[in-house]
Amino acid sequence: MDPMDAIKVTFFQECDEQLAELESGLMALEAGEGDRETVNAVFRAVHSVKGGAGAFGFEDLVKFSHTFETVLDLMRSDKLAISADAMHVMLRASDVLADLVHAARDGGSVDQGRCDALMEELDQLAHGDAAPAPSAAAPEGDAPLYADVEPDEWGFVPLRVVMDDEPPVGEEAWKIIFMPRAQLYAKGSDATILLRELALLGDCEIEVDDTLVPSLDTLDANGACLSWTIILHGDKDEAAIREIFEFVEGDCDLIIERTSVSAAAPEPPPVFAPAPVIAAAPIAAAPAPTPVAKQATAPSAAAASDSEGKGGQPAANATIRVDLERVDRLIDLVGELVINQAMLAQRVAETGVARSSNVALGLDELEQLTRELQDSVMAIRAQPVKSVFQRMPRLVREIATATNKQVRLVMDGEGTEVDKTVIERLSDPITHMLRNAVDHGLESTQDRIDAGKPAEGTIRLAALHRSGRIVIEVSDDGRGINRERVRAKAIEKGLISPDVNMTDEEIDNIIFLPGFSTASAISDISGRGVGMDVVKRSIQALGGRISITSNPGKGSTFTLSLPLTLAVLDGMVVSAADQTLIAPLTTIIETLQPKAGEVRRLGPNRSVIAVRDAFVPLVDVGVALGFRKEAAQPDSCVVLLVESEGGGRAALLVDDIQGQRQVVIKSLEANYQRVEGIAAATILGDGRVALILDVDGLIAQRVSETRAETQLAKAG
Repeated sequence: MDPMDAIKVTFFQECDEQLAELESGLMALEAGEGDRETVNAVFRAVHSVKGGAGAFGFEDLVKFSHTFETVLDLMRSDKLAISADAMHVMLRASDVLADLVHAARDGGSVDQGRCDALMEELDQLAHGDAAPAPSAAAPEGDAPLYADVEPDEWGFVPLRVVMDDEPPVGEEAWKIIFMPRAQLYAKGSDATILLRELALLGDCEIEVDDTLVPSLDTLDANGACLSWTIILHGDKDEAAIREIFEFVEGDCDLIIERTSVSAAAPEPPPVFAPAPVIAAAPIAAAPAPTPVAKQATAPSAAAASDSEGKGGQPAANATIRVDLERVDRLIDLVGELVINQAMLAQRVAETGVARSSNVALGLDELEQLTRELQDSVMAIRAQPVKSVFQRMPRLVREIATATNKQVRLVMDGEGTEVDKTVIERLSDPITHMLRNAVDHGLESTQDRIDAGKPAEGTIRLAALHRSGRIVIEVSDDGRGINRERVRAKAIEKGLISPDVNMTDEEIDNIIFLPGFSTASAISDISGRGVGMDVVKRSIQALGGRISITSNPGKGSTFTLSLPLTLAVLDGMVVSAADQTLIAPLTTIIETLQPKAGEVRRLGPNRSVIAVRDAFVPLVDVGVALGFRKEAAQPDSCVVLLVESEGGGRAALLVDDIQGQRQVVIKSLEANYQRVEGIAAATILGDGRVALILDVDGLIAQRVSETRAETQLAKAG
C-alpha cells in the first residue's frame, strides 16, 4: 500500500472516532449534562477533522468544518449560549460533517444545497443571530470585542481582537505563549520543530521558562516542564501562526495576541497556573489592548505532572492500532493451539503415563498457559458496548420528534465488554427494539397524563454480564403489550388459527413473526412487520435468545442474551447414545444420579424428575436429537440440571460425563446447516467432531411438543 494511502486510512479511522465523540458530546450538551470539558471535546473533534482534511486537500470538508468550529469556538469562550435551537443546528451539522467525511473516503458526493444551508445557519449563529451567553456580555462603555476584518480564502470572517483606539507605543508584533503538555510528547510531537517553523515566519525573540523544572531526583521523564514566550515581529496573519500549532493545539496551552514592543527588554514569561482562563501581562510598559484570553482546554503540564506525582489523574494508557485481520488470524492460531494441546494431552493419557510424571506435569502447565494465552488474546477483541450505545440517544431523539412524544433514554452498563464480532452485529437489533419501544411501547403524551403517568416516557437500555453471557435489556414504562389486539391481528393476517389456545408468553412472541405489525398504517418508522423479525433472526444467528416480559399498563422489557465470544466456551463433555456432545458449562447448575422413584412418567414420551421437593421437566438428549427412539433408563444415566435464559429449569438426561474442557467453537450453520437443538460444533482432542448443545433450544422444543400433545388430547 502506498504510504500516503495508509496514512489516509488511519485518518478516516480517526474521523469515525471523532464523529462519535462529537455526536455524544452534542447530545450531552443538549440534555444539559455537559460541562466546559464537553464543549472543549466537541471543538477538538471538529478541529481534528478539519486539520486532517486540510492535509489531504478535502476542501469541502475543510470549508464546512471551519464554519462549524467557528461556532463551537464562540460557545467554548462563553460568547454563544448553549440553547435548544443552537444544539438543533449543530446536531444537523454533525450529520452533514459525517456525510462529507464518508464522501471523501468513498469518493461519493453530498447534497451541496444541504451543506450550504447548514453553513448559512452556522454563520448566523456565529454572527450574533443567537443570544450570547451572559458571561460573554461586555460591560457598558467597553470597546467591542471584535472588529470587521477582511474575509479569509473561503469567505469567512475570522475572529480578531480589536485594538484600543489609542495606538500602542513601539513596533507591532505577535506575542505567543506556548506551553506543551505531557501528551504532546507522548504522541511523538516535538516542540523544537514547532519553534523552527515559527521562526520561518519572521524574526523571533524566543525565551524559555524553566522555572517549573524540578530537581533531578523528582524529574518525570515523561512530563513537560518547559514553556516558551515568543515575540514574532512583522505583520503575519494570525491564521498562519495558528496553522503551525494546528495539530497540537489540544495538547498544549497556547495564547496568541497582538502587542507592542518597546526598546526595553521584555519581562520574564508568566508562569502558567491551572486556571479556567489564562491571561498574560503585556510586555511593554506602554498601555496595551486588553486581550481576549484563549480558553484553556485542559490543565497545564505542570498541574498534570504534579497530580500524577501525588496520585492524581493517571496518564492515558498507550495504545497501538492493529489491523483486525491480524487479530483474527492470531485468534484462529490460538484456537488451533488449544485443539492440539488437547490432542497431545489425550494421547499421553492413553499411553498410561502416571499423573505425577514429569510429562504429565508439563502437560498440566502447558494447559494452564494455553488457557491464559487464549483468555489474553480474546481480551484483545473485547470492546465496551459503548460504541453501540452512544449512537442510540440521537436515534431516540429523532424518533421521539417524529412521533411527537417526550422520551428520556437512560443507559447503563456502557463499559460492559464483549467480543468485537458480537458488537458489530448488535447495532441493528438494538435499533429496531428502540424504535419499537418509542413508537409502540410508549403512549402519547396526553394518554400518559390521562393514565396518571409523567408526560415524559422513559426507555432504559442496559448491558450486563450474567452467567458467562452478555445480557442487553431494553425496557419502557409504556402501555405494555395489548395481548388481545396482538392475537386479533395475528388471526386477521392468517398467522395463527382462531381456535388455538395460547399462553401469554406465546402471544407476546407473535410480534417476532415475519410480517406481523399492529400499526394501522405504514410510516417511516413502522408498519411493515419486519423490525422485530429482524431482531429475532439476528440474535439467533449470534447463538443468542430473546425474551419478553410485559405488564399491561406498566411497560415491557425485551431481554437479549448472547455469548460473550463466538470463539471459545467452557463445556462439559457428555455422551448420549454413543454420541459425544458438549453442554455449555454456564447453563449447568449441578449434576445428579437419579434414584428409583424420582422419575415419573407423564404419558408415553414425557417425564419429570423430583429435585428437592420440586418437579422439573426431564429431556432425554438422545431421543430429542434423534440418536435413539427409546428413552434410556434414568437410573443408569446422569442428569444435568440446567437453567434456561428465561429462568426456567430443566433436566437433561445423558448416558455419561467424560469431563470438562475448554473448546473452540466452529459454526455448524456456516459449514453445514442449522440443526435444532445444536448450537455449534467443536473438535475434540482425538480429532473427532463433537456437537455443542443448544440447551435453550432443547427445552423450548420439549415445551412445544408437550403443549402440542396436550392440545391434541383435548381435541380427541
